[in-house]
Amino acid sequence: MASGLVLERRGESLWLRLDRPEKLNAINVELRDALWEALTLVRDDRTLRVVVFEGAGERAFSAGADISEFGTAPSLLAARDARLRRDLWGLLGALDLPLVAALRGIVFGAGLELALACDLRVATADALLALPEVGLGYIPSAGGTQLLPRRLPAGEAARMILTGDPMDAARAHELGLVHAVVSAAELEEVAGAWAARLAAFDPLVLGLTKRAVHRGGELPLSEGMALERRLAAVAQATARSGGA
Repeated sequence: MASGLVLERRGESLWLRLDRPEKLNAINVELRDALWEALTLVRDDRTLRVVVFEGAGERAFSAGADISEFGTAPSLLAARDARLRRDLWGLLGALDLPLVAALRGIVFGAGLELALACDLRVATADALLALPEVGLGYIPSAGGTQLLPRRLPAGEAARMILTGDPMDAARAHELGLVHAVVSAAELEEVAGAWAARLAAFDPLVLGLTKRAVHRGGELPLSEGMALERRLAAVAQATARSGGA
């Protein structure tokens, strides 16, 4: 596809494939906008249960933002306005349905930030995860400085962000950044099995549970516990009414 994104419906799951293998699936403006459009459809399609992200080719999930486009916007204000109007990262964070990332090879910059926005991450043994922005003269700006410390011990997150050094899949698994390490031949199968398992759960309960985990984690414990009680009451009330 010209947009660099391939959509494939598999039952109740939607697979989104970053499809710029010749550019290591780097995310340019066109691909970012295609992701935003696809995820707005996901948000509004109540028949979908799970989204799986993957990268085309064998070398990379995504090398991050396409740096060849840096500085090509008419002005800084125009660039900021375009990003605000199509806030891909905010949309990802607002989705209640589960998101799975199938990672291989290079998972850098915005590619890692996309994976960090997902709930489950499975990686091949050769995967390398990094936020190299500091070496390019800017900071991670798609959630990396905020999401990585929520997925890793603070010291490890700071090391990755401040040095730009990559973390291999084995270490990422040891620290819980990825949930499984598999062979390249197994990657799609394992991600698909996770998607199928998640799709079998009650979507309302799963969505409310995800909301409790992610939003509650940003609150003081007492407020998080109160949020959990409110969401549990919604789930129970809906179950009593037969899901109406």
